[in-house]
Amino acid sequence: MLLTRRRFLPALAAGAYAAGPRPPNVVFILVDDYGWRDAGYNGSTFYETPNIDRLARDGTVFTNGYSASPVCSPTRSAIMTGKYPARLHLTAHLQGAANRFHFTKVLQPNTRIELPLGEITIAELLRGRGYRSACIGKWHLGKSGYQPAEQGFDVSFAGDEAGSTSSFFYPKWKTKIPLEGQDGDYLTDRLTSLAADFIRENKNRPFFLYLPHFAVHTPIEGKPEKVRKYRAKSKPESPQNYEEYAAMIESLDESVGNILDTLQDAGAADNTLVIFTADNGGVSSREWKGRPITSNLPLRAGKGHLYEGGIRVPTIVRWPGVTKPASTCHHPILSVDYAPTIADAAGVPSAKLTAMDGRSFTSLLKGAPSLDRDEIFWHYPHYSPQLGRPSAAIRRGHDKLILFFEDDRGELYNLKDDLGETNDLAALQPAKALAMRRRLEAWLDETKAQLPAPNPNHDAAREREAGPPSGPTTAK
Repeated sequence: MLLTRRRFLPALAAGAYAAGPRPPNVVFILVDDYGWRDAGYNGSTFYETPNIDRLARDGTVFTNGYSASPVCSPTRSAIMTGKYPARLHLTAHLQGAANRFHFTKVLQPNTRIELPLGEITIAELLRGRGYRSACIGKWHLGKSGYQPAEQGFDVSFAGDEAGSTSSFFYPKWKTKIPLEGQDGDYLTDRLTSLAADFIRENKNRPFFLYLPHFAVHTPIEGKPEKVRKYRAKSKPESPQNYEEYAAMIESLDESVGNILDTLQDAGAADNTLVIFTADNGGVSSREWKGRPITSNLPLRAGKGHLYEGGIRVPTIVRWPGVTKPASTCHHPILSVDYAPTIADAAGVPSAKLTAMDGRSFTSLLKGAPSLDRDEIFWHYPHYSPQLGRPSAAIRRGHDKLILFFEDDRGELYNLKDDLGETNDLAALQPAKALAMRRRLEAWLDETKAQLPAPNPNHDAAREREAGPPSGPTTAK
């Protein structure tokens, strides 16, 4: 189903960049719930990702690539605006914004349930440079009136308030996703086909393709022939062993290959900036059919947590002529940095980016060792279905402090020596822990972040009603 498709005169677009060389196309592939270790290039031996691995060989791998949130909608808002979710007051996944946790120790704030129209999105900035923009896939930033058409996109397929699909197979997906297909179509393939069409149709002008997949979010449904392949390969003793999820990842990987091949066939590959990342970490809790979906080990926990497994995500950038093939960057970047980086690459005047929290990392793509920034932040004042607790975090250098709002407790980790966050240093290094906490609190105040409040009706015996199930908080 075509939700919106505005058409502009080609001359109008051409005039926007006639004063200089044509800016690069941008393809942004966002994967849903995709774990840091869920790719071959990053150590997985169970999942097969030859095309993602190819992208890694052709571009720059960011080993410290982060999502702005451990859940989806806040990260998507950060990608669109370059602003921290805390500043936007959009810190929960939209369907989870309501305060359902009536007996917990704290009451989570009721955050916004849509990206405000007054926020300037990267699609709107690129329109001023003559780009044609498409959002093909999961939007999850608002209902009617707050969808891609109202946020700067010329073309939109499947982009509404839905945070997931009811099925990856047509026609069942239509119960939640407004997208036509043929009987038996696989949703990942359908979105990819539409994205490839968009590339071919716009190869002679600057374009911005935002391809936010519903995969590999639940429901965990792979193509039957792929499921059989991984069932034969699965080993129960391995941390990664879910054949349905592996089949979904293979289809996702085929999508990446299709997009890369389409760019090449269209003669657009050499002038296209490709970004591949995820909205949060993989699901390591038992929220789906009583079993973990994936393992993020050696990272701790997964989606819904501010431990590394919930926010450190696969991140690859390829920009021919700029990025060095098979290169690696260890400097941290996160979702708020994508909008200013894309805008910088497209030649958007820097004066239009001053409201953004993020930094352009084009210098890192060109080989610079670091950005002029040594702190990044997270704010997730909510309970998550994956057992996450209301918290905020700061990373400074290799040090990371997580502040838990329920008991006003800070945990301090050195990620260089302890990637798995197993050794809390707060009691051993109280001065450092206090300094980082004070800086985090100052940032929360600066962004006017919404904070949880003590719950006068706290009832320990009932606190899990309508909330997360009991269980461990770390991946095993």
